[in-house]
Amino acid sequence: MQGWAARVALALLASCGGESREPARSPSPAPVVAPAVPPAAAPPAQPVGQATEPETQPSAAPAPEPLPVTAKLARGTSSPADTALAAGDTAYDADDFATAEAKYREAAALAPKDAAAIVGLARVAIAKTKVATDFNSAPKNPVLERAANDLRRAIRLDPHFAPAQLELGRALLMLGSAEPALGALRKAIELSPRDPEAHSGLGVALLATGHPDEALGELARASELDPGSAARKTNLGTAFFMRGRVQDAVRAYEAAAQLKPDDPRTLGDLGTALLADNQLARAVAVLKRAVSLDPNRATLHSNLGYALEQARDLNGAVAEFREAIRLDEKLVSAWINLATALVQQGDRVEARKALERAQKIDPTDPRVRANMEELRELEKKQPAAAGHR
Repeated sequence: MQGWAARVALALLASCGGESREPARSPSPAPVVAPAVPPAAAPPAQPVGQATEPETQPSAAPAPEPLPVTAKLARGTSSPADTALAAGDTAYDADDFATAEAKYREAAALAPKDAAAIVGLARVAIAKTKVATDFNSAPKNPVLERAANDLRRAIRLDPHFAPAQLELGRALLMLGSAEPALGALRKAIELSPRDPEAHSGLGVALLATGHPDEALGELARASELDPGSAARKTNLGTAFFMRGRVQDAVRAYEAAAQLKPDDPRTLGDLGTALLADNQLARAVAVLKRAVSLDPNRATLHSNLGYALEQARDLNGAVAEFREAIRLDEKLVSAWINLATALVQQGDRVEARKALERAQKIDPTDPRVRANMEELRELEKKQPAAAGHR
């Protein structure tokens, strides 16, 4: 099961800023926290300014396997209730939610005042919603709200049961209640200081509440505790990106890509960071690889289009922006990027149409207004030639 190892957010691009359909991330191209992002420890971050190429260590030991995202609820006492909990844990880890729910209910019937069974049932209920484990992914979701109430009840029964605190923090983050989540997640870390998922969850909550420096520490600690997790490295990379520490972000994303070389979202994040670090040729290559692995993700096409635009391949850029729009016609950044590429091709009429479409999608987006104003100023200074206005 995925938790906050999943990722904080993705880095998305727009010619004059960043935007995301996930939690968001700033210079141009802008980090948009999204979140993700999804998509976490790089080896202790080297000082910004050092080479961004990963060191080649052919004789290095293979990376450890990522740790389980969810802590076991069974305590190993071999009591009937604990045996049922263990069976529930096994089924839950295998995504067999029907069996997990049945076993956790059995445990609850055998030990009605045990917080563990309540936590298990809440976990199953949340997992069955298939809601992404992102900040504010399901505000006011009734299943999550009921699960949060059940988890509060579990905490009243056993305030020292770390999984209950962690699951409550996770549920509250998904509901968009970042501040209340902080207390639960800090308590989870106090009770279980070596749980990387608790550190990841707290890092996400800190990002959401405007504490990026503290969040960096928590996300770095999560990756340190779980060095085999690519997702935790991408989360750290996103946090670095949000702070403008682009070269540190590149290193974190490179470390993640070494663990998961065929993950398109990780490669998308790496490509975005490489663009911000002015490594244009590498960025284009990495983003092309990401698109080849996931051709149906609109944001990857838009980001590749931006990279091609920077490389002066305007025809290629326009094609990628149009493909992004075909896949997701509400992706504002793609419309803005398309407009800027069309202006460079001399097609101001179509550029204006693209900006008007972006404005219709999100009338409050300041980037659209800024680009519209630039287009008007350009038209005043350089009246369009007949037939190509």
